[in-house]
Amino acid sequence: MRLRAQGIEDTLKGVVAEAVRQIAPAIQRQLATLAAEELERTLSVNGANGSRQRMRRTRRRGEEITCWVADRRARRVPLFVIAMTGGLDTKKKIVERYGMDAVFERDKPLPRAAHAA
Repeated sequence: MRLRAQGIEDTLKGVVAEAVRQIAPAIQRQLATLAAEELERTLSVNGANGSRQRMRRTRRRGEEITCWVADRRARRVPLFVIAMTGGLDTKKKIVERYGMDAVFERDKPLPRAAHAA
């Protein structure tokens, strides 16, 4: 009886091994296709927001700035704003005098001062 059970077990192992051998390439192809689709989807999403989101939109060096807003995103104060404000060269000083979100435009009058200084 034991011999017969072992023979059936060997037959089943052989059949299963053959089935896996035949199915494995199809499974690999399907997994590769799914992985490629997911990678494309991830890269297209990350192209706008993800790992590439650190790439900032910057002005070209040759482009002249004509408008500047003293808001939270503001970094450097353009030279024309420094000249217009009589030498105020930091965003902190400009915000103190003109208030947050004051808009400075080249060849236009200064915005109203928030505080008399």
